[in-house]
Amino acid sequence: MSFYIKSLFYAIPVFMVLIALEAVVAKIKGLKINRSADVISSLSSGITNTIRDAIKFTFAIVTYSWLVDRITIYKLEPYWLAFLVAFFVKDFSGYCVHRLNHRVNVLWNRHLIHHSSEDFNLSCALRQSISNTIRFSAVFMIPGALLGVPASIFAMMGPIHLFMQLWYHTQVIGKLGLLEYVFVTPSHHRVHHAINPEYIDKNYGQILIIWDKMFGTFQPELDNVKPVYGTLNQAKTWNPILINYKYVWHLIKDAWRTDNYIDKIKIWFMPTGWRPEDVKISYPSVKIKDPSQQKKYETKNSPSLIIYCWMQLLIVLVFMFHLFTVLHNTQPSLNYLYAVFIFISIFSYTSLLDQSRLTLVAETIKFLLGISIIYFQDYSWYNVDIIYTYLIGIIITGSFFSTIYFQINNKKELSNFSIG
Repeated sequence: MSFYIKSLFYAIPVFMVLIALEAVVAKIKGLKINRSADVISSLSSGITNTIRDAIKFTFAIVTYSWLVDRITIYKLEPYWLAFLVAFFVKDFSGYCVHRLNHRVNVLWNRHLIHHSSEDFNLSCALRQSISNTIRFSAVFMIPGALLGVPASIFAMMGPIHLFMQLWYHTQVIGKLGLLEYVFVTPSHHRVHHAINPEYIDKNYGQILIIWDKMFGTFQPELDNVKPVYGTLNQAKTWNPILINYKYVWHLIKDAWRTDNYIDKIKIWFMPTGWRPEDVKISYPSVKIKDPSQQKKYETKNSPSLIIYCWMQLLIVLVFMFHLFTVLHNTQPSLNYLYAVFIFISIFSYTSLLDQSRLTLVAETIKFLLGISIIYFQDYSWYNVDIIYTYLIGIIITGSFFSTIYFQINNKKELSNFSIG
């Protein structure tokens, strides 16, 4: 089991406790920072990204290992100094990639999911991409390679560096005095997630804020400008899988529609939001012009449907941990099937929150896939005891019929709840 997966067995429970604690503190402070559908969407997005990373469904243009094997000119000693250099290199690389993700049309699709929540809380930190399958961060880690910092250090630092970015996605912590000058704080990151004209495309730092101050992208949080969160083009769905590919679909349509052949290529590499002139006229986009007038995406779901989706999320979480335990003892093709099953499950219940017609399609595919996995593994679910296989079969079947029920009766339940 890899260091990354092992760390998840500790990090995820801790983070769940922190999310619950944040909710309690927010309630005491009178802050409304959580909506159930939004939190379910965020946590589900975190599951998809975690699984994608665990099964290593990514491709690197150039790997750090390749660089360090070829361009090292001096091997840095001792180990603690190499680790310190690695931290600065990793953080600088993170700043550069983060900034590019915001500034280049095709790269924005990789990062849109993280900004799609119109709330700002710890759970939205888990909105991480599954569409960034091509990695190129190693090109910004050349200083580490030149100094011979071992790839093993970066492999260990990766999860730690990621987890260190979670805590500052919150509204319950104010400014932190002297720390504001060096580190990324909740105040800095509230600015980064805001769509106010004063704040947009600022504060790209991940752990250290010094990069923003060095390269002119720093903006402090202003007392007279309350951050408004989300994206200018609203996602308008709770489905994290759809959000992951929403912007690239928009680019594909614009590239198809424009009559200018140069623009068909140009659109992918222009600054984020750029569109061909003829497309802008014929197909105007709907953007938030005044953030103070933002109307958050919301769907009317009955309390029982919300509870059902929370239950589905917990079931998917159990499936995810089980996948991690069997990952290295199962054929890769079966692992991918397991991952697809979980992804379709998430697609189904988050589409149900959207009251989308795609829900029943996804749930039917999930049901057929789940039963097929059991059948073709000799009536076993990844070698678990027969009693658990029966239980999983009951869960899959119950999910199918429950989805049909909520598709038909959500409005009726909502009406009865309102009357009650």
